[in-house]
Amino acid sequence: MAVSGAEAGVGAGVGVGAGVGAGVVVGEGIGDGVAGDGVGEAAGGAVSAVDALLARARSELVRLDPREAAELQKAGGLLVDIRYAELRERDGTIPGALIVERNELEWRLDPTGEHRAPEATHHDLPVVVICNEGYASSLAAVSLRQLGLHRATDLTGGFQAWRAAALPVETGAE
Repeated sequence: MAVSGAEAGVGAGVGVGAGVGAGVVVGEGIGDGVAGDGVGEAAGGAVSAVDALLARARSELVRLDPREAAELQKAGGLLVDIRYAELRERDGTIPGALIVERNELEWRLDPTGEHRAPEATHHDLPVVVICNEGYASSLAAVSLRQLGLHRATDLTGGFQAWRAAALPVETGAE
């Protein structure tokens, strides 16, 4: 069962279980309508395959709430925004967050890769992946863990939860 960062210590991590798919992306806003909770039911009451995948992924993560993510960033952790450009343009960005499109995430965050971002310095780096509502980021964080970034996790509720918590957001108008 997943625990909050407060219960496990901000930035603490656990290993990734076998069988969790890497690189699978769930569209923003998919689920039962509750941002960040993740497991909905398909027609007939059965859990869909993608919701089962999401539940398995989340069972391996110590997910952070927005305030925990902000504290981790202040302590040197890396926030990684994987939202589409259109969403960043519409809603703004988190100051200091690294912007990496989801389709480039593994290449940019692999500390041993030739295409890595300068911020991807080592496997012990605390990384918080942020999508729009906290679905795609869970799968992305597990993918990073499979690359050896054992402290990778995601933001419960995504960018929308960050904004709702009244944490800093930069917009193009600023």
